[in-house]
Amino acid sequence: MKAFRTVRFVGICVLGVLIAALGGISSPQQAPQVAQTPPMGWNSWNHFACKVNDEVVRAQAEAMASSGMKAAGYTYINIDDCWQGKRDAQGRIQPNEKFPNMKALADYVHSKGLKLGIYSSPGPKTCAGYEGSLGHEQQDAQTYAEWGVDYLKYDYCSFRGDLEAQKAAYKKMHNALEKTGRPIVLSLCQYGMDRVWSWGASVGGNLWRTTGDITDNYDRMTLIGFGQNGLERFAGPGHWNDPDMLEVGNGKMNHDEYLTHMSLWCLLAAPLLAGNDLSKMTPETIAILTNAEVLAVDQDRAGKQGYRVWQEGPLEVWMKPLADGSKAVGLFNRGESGASVTVEFSAIGVRGSATVRDLWAKKDLGKFERSFTANVPTHGVVMVRVRE
Repeated sequence: MKAFRTVRFVGICVLGVLIAALGGISSPQQAPQVAQTPPMGWNSWNHFACKVNDEVVRAQAEAMASSGMKAAGYTYINIDDCWQGKRDAQGRIQPNEKFPNMKALADYVHSKGLKLGIYSSPGPKTCAGYEGSLGHEQQDAQTYAEWGVDYLKYDYCSFRGDLEAQKAAYKKMHNALEKTGRPIVLSLCQYGMDRVWSWGASVGGNLWRTTGDITDNYDRMTLIGFGQNGLERFAGPGHWNDPDMLEVGNGKMNHDEYLTHMSLWCLLAAPLLAGNDLSKMTPETIAILTNAEVLAVDQDRAGKQGYRVWQEGPLEVWMKPLADGSKAVGLFNRGESGASVTVEFSAIGVRGSATVRDLWAKKDLGKFERSFTANVPTHGVVMVRVRE
C-alpha cells in the first residue's frame, strides 16, 4: 500500500510538472505576464502635451469608466512627459506641483478599475527637459511600483550611446521593473531607429515605437500606418510593434479618415492608446473607439499582425489572420475620389465561396464567390470579416 501511495504521489508530481511546462498552470515564482494582447488605454501627450495635471488625469479616468471605453477593453490611463519634479536628498524622484500626490492619483485610477501609466527616459532628461532616469533606474522603478504604476513609457530623448549602450539602457530598466515584483508594461520609445523591432523583445520591451511621432493629419497618419508592412513577423503576444497613439477625436481628420486610422491600427494589432480628451467626446468619436467587432480584430488572441496583400496605386487591401480561421480585411482607398476595391479570396487564403460581414456597419453582407468588391470613399475604408 505504501508503495502504491509513493507511485501515485510521484505520478501526480510528474503530471503537475508537465501541465506547468505546457502552460496550464503558473509557477508561484513566475511574474504575471503583461501585454498578451495589444495594450488599450489613453495617453496624455497628443491632446494635452505639457498641460497635463492631476485634475486632467482624474477626468480622463472618470470618462473612460463612464463612456463605455472601459467596458470595451480600454485599461491604461497614461501620463506622458512633464509630470516630474526634482529629486529629494536621497535621489528619489518627486512629482511636480501639478501632481501633488502620485500615489493618491494611482489609487483613484485603480478605484475606477483602471491602471496608471507613467513616463521617463533612459537619459538624464526627458524630451521636455524634466528629470530622466539615468543613474536612478532601480530607484525610479521602485518608486513607480510603490505609487502603484502599471505601465512605463521609456522615451529615448537625451540618451547618448551606440546601439549596444541603448540596448543595455532599456534592459537595465526592464530588470529594475522586474525586481520590484510588480507587473509593469515596458513601452520602448525611440522612434523606430536601429531596427528596434528586431531586438525590442530581447531587452524586455512589451512594445516599441516603430516610427516618429504621429500628428492629427491624414498624410502623416497614413505614412506611419501603411509603412508598417513587413514588420508583422516581429509582433506577437507580449511584444508589439507600436505605430504611435491614436488621433481619433482630435478634430483635424474627417470621419472616413478616422475610420481608416482605427481600422488600420486594429489590423496591425497595434496598441490602442487614445490621444483625445475623453471628457469631451462626441458620440461619433465614442462609436469609433468602442466598436466591439473592430476592437476584437486588434485584440484577437492569435496575436497576428496584419499585412498588405494587394495594391494598385492608391488602393490597398490588408489582411489579418484571426484565431478562429477567419480573416479580417481592410479595403482602403488612399486616392482623391471614390473607388471600387476588390479582395480576391485566393489572396487571403480563402478557397471558393465565403461569407462577408461589414464590421463598421455590424451587418452581414452575404455569401460571395471567389472575391468581394466594395465601393470605398476617398481616404476611406471598408473593413470586413471573411469566413469560409
